[in-house]
Amino acid sequence: MSGASAVLLALNAGSSSLKFALYDAATRAPLCRGGVTAIKEKDRPAHFSAKGEAATALMAGEGPSPDTDHEGAARWLIAAIGERLAELPLAAVGHRVVHGGAEFDRPVLVTPDILRRLEALSPLAPSHQPHNLAPIRSLLDSAPRLPQIACFDTAFHRTQPRLAQLFPLPREFAERGVLRYGFHGLSYQFIAQELRRLERAPGRTIVAHLGHGASLCAMRDLESVATTMGFTALDGLMMGTRSGAIDPGLLLHLVMQEGYSPKEVHALLYERSGLLGVSEISDDLRALEASASPAAEEAMALFAYRAAREIGSLASALNGLDRLVFTAGVGENSPSMRARICAYLGFLGLALDDAANAANAQVISAPSSRVETLVLPTNEEAVIAEAAQALLGVH
Repeated sequence: MSGASAVLLALNAGSSSLKFALYDAATRAPLCRGGVTAIKEKDRPAHFSAKGEAATALMAGEGPSPDTDHEGAARWLIAAIGERLAELPLAAVGHRVVHGGAEFDRPVLVTPDILRRLEALSPLAPSHQPHNLAPIRSLLDSAPRLPQIACFDTAFHRTQPRLAQLFPLPREFAERGVLRYGFHGLSYQFIAQELRRLERAPGRTIVAHLGHGASLCAMRDLESVATTMGFTALDGLMMGTRSGAIDPGLLLHLVMQEGYSPKEVHALLYERSGLLGVSEISDDLRALEASASPAAEEAMALFAYRAAREIGSLASALNGLDRLVFTAGVGENSPSMRARICAYLGFLGLALDDAANAANAQVISAPSSRVETLVLPTNEEAVIAEAAQALLGVH
């Protein structure tokens, strides 16, 4: 199969999915990608799909258990690869891990001790970290000799200056690791690499990773200098079900005056807010764009307004803006949302080419625009595979 003798497996565990990609271990040529979706969803059974050169063989047989969890999905996938692609032994498995804290600023080979230290960070990313670590835990038990590499969404942002990382709290908190970490780093790293490949001048760039989770990253010379997410992945932009930045006094009001428990506040901010909360219809932008509801329109308008405000803030941190890049599900696929956001940014010299934007072209800015505006697909799994190959020197 394309001359491959061994493969790298990249795993990207979300709240209800386990995405994967298989690469030739020597060349990193992509062989197959797909995932198990609807994991532990009430109304839908788990479902496996794949596409690419190795997909036919991998899908030739029973899928995972309809009620599988993340650990079970990982065990099933590893077993399916071993049985159905027996001529392609696994050289290593790389994992996206959302939070690396202050300690982990680059990919690491996972050991039981490393796993315990990563589990201690789960309260900082409760909607992500446990799911990221579940496949790692499963494979440490079932295939302890298989090398596993953890790649961190926080690592890309460790280049930020100290002022960008500090909270205005007593110094003891920073000394205990209470800092602005930032997330979506694997996506931002891929986009930075793409801009180099496209031979774009480094300059002052803001990347808008807009999906169910959403954030922005300001890059100078393609290194992170500021981002919208902070200590947790709850901060910053309005998202699918997450509130983003919110007045901390409001949280005190909910607890002290309205009697909310911490668990109820957690559920409110992580699961009931964002596009879902404002629209009361859906957390999926596609459903809102298809709706005639005034609440859906208001939710979309608020999403764009909040994103544009934060772009202005990051442009200030960069002392100007040369390039804006849209990526991830919404950023790559919603011309309407891109147009809504860019409509606020004329003061920066940004002018959109409406036809190019509607066509999802790579360059969507008008020739007269002072800010080049691009749409670039992201690929976190490719970054994971590259890290695994580099760390282990597999071939």
